[in-house]
Amino acid sequence: MQLKFASYNIHKAIGADRKRDPMRIISVLREMDADVIALQEADLRLGQRATVLPRAALQDTDWKVVEVARRPQSIGWHGNALLVRRSIEIMHGQALDLPTLEPRGAVSAELVAQGKRFRVVGMHLDLSGFRRREQLHAVIDHLAEARPRCPEVVMGDYNQWQLSRGAIRAFSKDWRMLAPGPTFPSRRPIGRLDRMAISPSWDVVEQNVHRSTLSHIASDHLPVTATLILP
Repeated sequence: MQLKFASYNIHKAIGADRKRDPMRIISVLREMDADVIALQEADLRLGQRATVLPRAALQDTDWKVVEVARRPQSIGWHGNALLVRRSIEIMHGQALDLPTLEPRGAVSAELVAQGKRFRVVGMHLDLSGFRRREQLHAVIDHLAEARPRCPEVVMGDYNQWQLSRGAIRAFSKDWRMLAPGPTFPSRRPIGRLDRMAISPSWDVVEQNVHRSTLSHIASDHLPVTATLILP
């Protein structure tokens, strides 16, 4: 089974030109054409936490929303949302609470594609760094307790500049960290903030930062992608 995964901090659909344009984000999603997509900052932060990507617009795409929202106008939890290709079966979706000094969360989904089961977590870790390690441990504990056991992908905005130190040490040595390249700020990226951690079952075909004329302006982050094989 070969699938393409993507992680994208869409910055509430506000681009590098300071204009909010949800359809630009959807166009970038179409450019990437991934099977499973983790979004960060997909909902507004105040009020009803409404999604910045209209559900009507998403219904006209190849993806469906993993329903984890605790608020009727949201598609995610603390801005984290998961989209999956319509052919993928969603067995379970769940919002996760993370230790925090500021509003943070994660979302988890158990999925089946081509008869094979796997689990995905999308997250946006602490900006300050004070609780980042605890947040990752909370995600890892969730995966350890989840049943049935299956291959896993943990992707999102890790908010960490170091490549091999800091909070990512929470993962055991069996995990592989994919940091395809600089993603922030989108116009002239220098920070590898957007990453994926994959459990040992996966083989990596390729990993990339998605660079296009549109992606450099649609958000303040560039998205990352990885094509993975599950033997």
